[in-house]
Amino acid sequence: MERPWLKHVVEGNPHEIEIPEIPLTQLFQQSVQKYKDHTAVTFYHKTFTYGELYHCILRVASSLAKRGIKKGDSVAIMLPNCPQYPISYYAALMCGATIVQINPMYKSSELLYVLNDSNTKALIVLDHLLPIAESILDQTPVVNTITVSFEKESTFDQLLQDADVKLPNVEIDPKEDVAVLQYTGGTTGRSKGAMLTHYNLVANTLQSAATAQIKTRLGEERVLTISPLFHVYGMTSAMNLTFLNGGNLILVPKFEVEQVVKIIEQTKPTAFPGVPTMYIALLTYYKSYQFDLSCLTTCTSGSAPLPVEVINRFNEISGTSVAEGYGLSEASPVTHRNPISGLQKRGSIGIPIPNTDAKIVDIATGEEDLGTGEVGELVIKGPQIMKGYLNMPEETASTIRDGWLYTGDLAMMDADGFFYIVGRKKEMILASGFNVYPIEIEDVIYSHPDVLEAAVIGIPDEYRGETVKAIVVLKEKDSLPEEDLIQFCRERLAAYKVPSIVTYVDELPKTAVGKILKRKLKELYSTK
Repeated sequence: MERPWLKHVVEGNPHEIEIPEIPLTQLFQQSVQKYKDHTAVTFYHKTFTYGELYHCILRVASSLAKRGIKKGDSVAIMLPNCPQYPISYYAALMCGATIVQINPMYKSSELLYVLNDSNTKALIVLDHLLPIAESILDQTPVVNTITVSFEKESTFDQLLQDADVKLPNVEIDPKEDVAVLQYTGGTTGRSKGAMLTHYNLVANTLQSAATAQIKTRLGEERVLTISPLFHVYGMTSAMNLTFLNGGNLILVPKFEVEQVVKIIEQTKPTAFPGVPTMYIALLTYYKSYQFDLSCLTTCTSGSAPLPVEVINRFNEISGTSVAEGYGLSEASPVTHRNPISGLQKRGSIGIPIPNTDAKIVDIATGEEDLGTGEVGELVIKGPQIMKGYLNMPEETASTIRDGWLYTGDLAMMDADGFFYIVGRKKEMILASGFNVYPIEIEDVIYSHPDVLEAAVIGIPDEYRGETVKAIVVLKEKDSLPEEDLIQFCRERLAAYKVPSIVTYVDELPKTAVGKILKRKLKELYSTK
């Protein structure tokens, strides 16, 4: 197949890389040998060197093994960003276990489903979340509950105190053995467990590193890690990538903009893998307090589309250039990224990363390849593509066909091989026979100076089939009449794309990583 994007790979970054068939833990151990005395983790005023972190991992791995955790068992981690997260993650992997990533915001019914679906044997949980877990644990296979506390002695601390380290001898088949079960959030229905093998995660960590090879300073990066590690983006683009490069993972458990700004001022991070809501909040705060962002040299954005207006404003105040990318749980997650240096196209998700192919196929059958500029479904092939969905053979077969991952995202590719997401297949609005892509309208609305956040949905309409509705959060309440915003859109969009209804709200419903929940918006605002 033609790969027009290859001519835009920055000189010094590879087109293809070698991917070793090794366990993910071996990648981490290599960094421990290279960067033993470098700071690996910063958590407020506490730091761990690579040597110290590895020492903790070995003790917890030994303790888990003594508690009966063995190869093939599932260990669930239900924690915010904190040092106990990477310690638990790598310790369980050293036992040959599979990590089950748990969102700490889960309610008891969501937790019950995931623990049962994954057949979890051990749960590592923040003490404040224990009541939610305890309400359903007797209905699950969990036999070990290990608590983590920031204020008092916990079960986890006892694991760290076990000086009798006896590690299990575990053989890992990197291409077959599942390292992580990444549940897909359930934003579009029943949550699915994407099975990510050791090979998938090693591949995506090395692929991600290769896209920034010319700018990465090995052993010196300080990575502001607010994106939650339980989310696939934080896991790979923050934790695994930082550890590969011998960097300092600056862990922040919750996004509170004032506190985050203080952490930026104290730690002077060089890299920031963020999500749109974080960039928007930092920009808003900057208007009242002009803090210094010149320490940042590499900024990336993922998880959801980043409005062009936000990219432009953040680049102005930081002096760097936010490189938007793309990924999904089923791809470990990264598949595309704007080059960190060289040609970047705003509004684009960039070009496929090394060892990755992508193309656009027709929406109806998924079998016809489409040409430059045509909108269809984005499909992807590469070593980072999941093994499949746990316990869902039919879902797996419809999502992975002949090695191609069908993403469900509508996209187009330009002549340079840059890709553009225009919406989800399920979110496309069909108004008067025209295809309307919410992201295009949202970009226009975001360009209005009074708008903080926006989401566009289609609602039933007797005459048009569907009509366009915008749900908007203003920077200042009552600062913009609805009709003025509609007129603003009318001047910038074709008539059939202009929202016929604007609803102002105080906030938009979001996932833990900041992705706007369109399904929830449709439930709340699907009428005129």
